[in-house]
Amino acid sequence: MNDLKRIQPPVFPVGKIDLPEVSNIKLTNGINVYLIESGTEEVTRTEFIFRAGQIKENIPLLASTTNMMLREDSQNYSSEELNRRLDFYGAFLNPWTDKDMGGVTVFSLNKYQGKIIELCNEMIFRPAFPREELEALMNKRKQWFHINREKVQNLAYDKIFELMFGPDHPYGYQIVEDDFDKIDTSFLREFHTTYYDPGEMAVIVSGRIPLETVDLLQANFGGYKRLNSSVKKSVPALKRSSTKKSHIKKENVVQTAIRIGSPTINKRHPDYFGLKVLDTILGGYFGSRLMKNIREEKGYTYGIRSNITSLDLSGYKTISTEVGNEYVTRTIDEIYKEINILQDEIIAPSELKIVKNYMLGEMVRMFDGPFAAAESFRSAWEFGLNNDYYRKFADKIRSIGPDEIKALAQSYYNTDELFEVIAGK
Repeated sequence: MNDLKRIQPPVFPVGKIDLPEVSNIKLTNGINVYLIESGTEEVTRTEFIFRAGQIKENIPLLASTTNMMLREDSQNYSSEELNRRLDFYGAFLNPWTDKDMGGVTVFSLNKYQGKIIELCNEMIFRPAFPREELEALMNKRKQWFHINREKVQNLAYDKIFELMFGPDHPYGYQIVEDDFDKIDTSFLREFHTTYYDPGEMAVIVSGRIPLETVDLLQANFGGYKRLNSSVKKSVPALKRSSTKKSHIKKENVVQTAIRIGSPTINKRHPDYFGLKVLDTILGGYFGSRLMKNIREEKGYTYGIRSNITSLDLSGYKTISTEVGNEYVTRTIDEIYKEINILQDEIIAPSELKIVKNYMLGEMVRMFDGPFAAAESFRSAWEFGLNNDYYRKFADKIRSIGPDEIKALAQSYYNTDELFEVIAGK
């Protein structure tokens, strides 16, 4: 047994990645429905998607509050009745928003699919936005806000977004306490009318899809017409800060949060695939250079990672960690050291092979089951892409070489352009 512990298990390279077929059907009013048929259980995941994220706000908190209030009273049901019916039918429903998108995702048993789609129609297009429930929600959110302002990692993330995109841009502005008192039901109704437009909706259905699914969607949503509502909001220009470093003082904390990053390209750019490989080498998985150096060798942190994230109007790269207060300067020095090594030295073929195997394995996991496949499809569809994006990504992972990795590090990791935020003592 002792000998067996020292034998590395065999590594098998990932071959062809089987991507599920995605069928596109249009309802009679033009609403796009994407069907991903897979799985063996009588369960489906249905996602109703709108371009109704934070980027569309004219005041902070408007997009997320509008979305969260969809679970409250509708024209025909109270919030108690809506939630009781969802519970009775065994459905799990999640309204969500991010910086660009908003929508509702529901998991339901196939035998109750018709009932669930009817309830989704009621919630999405007939919300009442009751004033009392709005006040209760905003009081609760204000309490969450105060709790989160005590966490250095939240302070650091908010600040670096402000530096990267500007304090007046929806990607970059920071929430303040007064924002919770400014939301009114009239603002919610206007935002809902403008951005929860049936003509702008898309639906993604995945799982073991019943034959009657499209007919149910047609019956519930096919009769809606594009609202042709008020003119869509114009977005202020992205504006990077001239301040490159920021220190947010926070007493009585045992760790300091570090965030280093800058705006970059998104999924539509041809260099994006290679940049993701570079990011994985730097800090994108447990065996990355930042983890080996700063966690394993130096012991400054429990975890550190880098990430490349796409937004509709931009992208951004970040390096994030929390360290003991006494290790802040040394950690930042080591981060820049690892970036400089990638710019100056060629990566060893053995290390690059490990990263490639890891990334291809992760891609297999991204399509492991119908619900994961639907999530992966949506993350490409948002940018006007389809599953062919992942085929090209896999090809790039296999073909990229050490020289290209070095060139990408020199092009996209100019340390003079990186913003640096420290939150803590």
